Amino acid sequence: MSATAKIPSRRSFLLRMGVLGAAAPALSSLAALARPEDALAADQRAEGAAAGTGREPAHKTAHEVGGTGQKLWSQEYWAQRGDIKLYMYRKRLGAPKGAGAAMPVLFLVHGSSISSRPSFDLSVPGRGEYSLMNQFAEYGFDVWTMDFEGYGRSSKSAGNSNIADGVADLKAAMEVVKRETGQERCHFFGESSGGLRAGAFAMEMPERVNRLVLAAFTYTGQGSPTLTDRAKQVDFYRTHNARPRDREMILSIFTRDKPGTSEPGVGDALADAELPWGDSVPTGTYLDMTANLPVVDPLKVHAPALIVRGEYDGIATEEDLVSFFQKLPNRDRQLVVLPGMAHSLVMGINRHEFWYVMRAFLNMPPRQDSLKVS
Repeated sequence: MSATAKIPSRRSFLLRMGVLGAAAPALSSLAALARPEDALAADQRAEGAAAGTGREPAHKTAHEVGGTGQKLWSQEYWAQRGDIKLYMYRKRLGAPKGAGAAMPVLFLVHGSSISSRPSFDLSVPGRGEYSLMNQFAEYGFDVWTMDFEGYGRSSKSAGNSNIADGVADLKAAMEVVKRETGQERCHFFGESSGGLRAGAFAMEMPERVNRLVLAAFTYTGQGSPTLTDRAKQVDFYRTHNARPRDREMILSIFTRDKPGTSEPGVGDALADAELPWGDSVPTGTYLDMTANLPVVDPLKVHAPALIVRGEYDGIATEEDLVSFFQKLPNRDRQLVVLPGMAHSLVMGINRHEFWYVMRAFLNMPPRQDSLKVS
């Protein structure tokens, strides 16, 4: 895949409606494992899990959090959409204990080229915390993610895993989340085409969405250097259900917009975690992003929404996102552009700023009715 040409720096701005009112996060260093041997073991158990409860044996970490004695607890699950088996993974502080105050559920939605655990539970030795799952589990969320059809541990099929298929996958996953947590509504985070999947799900299933965070998102794609370059291969995406995705392509994610916005070694760690699942991925989201935008209608997204863009992200212009933002009907909305960041906010060198913004939005205090004047 060819890399998008570098784009000049744009003036960074912060446009917000609402209050970012959370304390600065503690930047702890918790080990995150996205190991091929764990994944292979999960695959070997898939058939039995799909035929039973959909739950796999827990994988408990040995890392205490914040000196409290609490440990991160994790477990694998399987959702079913027709003949498609969908791998799910969960992390939280401590095992669920039945009745009691439930943790808020946060569901992480991956993008076009990388499956769930390398995206959100990555270990980069010697470089600090790169697991979004670890970080938000420490903040007190019950964190879930899933491999979409054709990605990672999930079933491969003759389909191309487009945005509509992703919405169907999320519907199947939410049944597992509801069964295991007892909660009908979740916070959703989606990055890149994961944002399109999450946004499209919020359109169709508003009753299942609490707060919605869309990062590296695109609306119409107008003026996008990345999508302009990608569109040169639209005929291939129309006629093939899979595309090559090798180490070079994975490394290009960190260099195509602005080299230096990620730490050395992150791209290689990501490639090492992802490539055991194959050297190709489905074409559906690439086709939707080059030929079928917009796929999310902001007028139909009624959840409180946070739109986050890196200053140098080539997937969408600020103008495109402002247009989307202004059409959102819920006034509980924020648009934030983070300076010094490019396409991947989760793996950027300033990812701590992204954690802060997202955590503040998800922890927004309930809005009070206006005081009545007698």
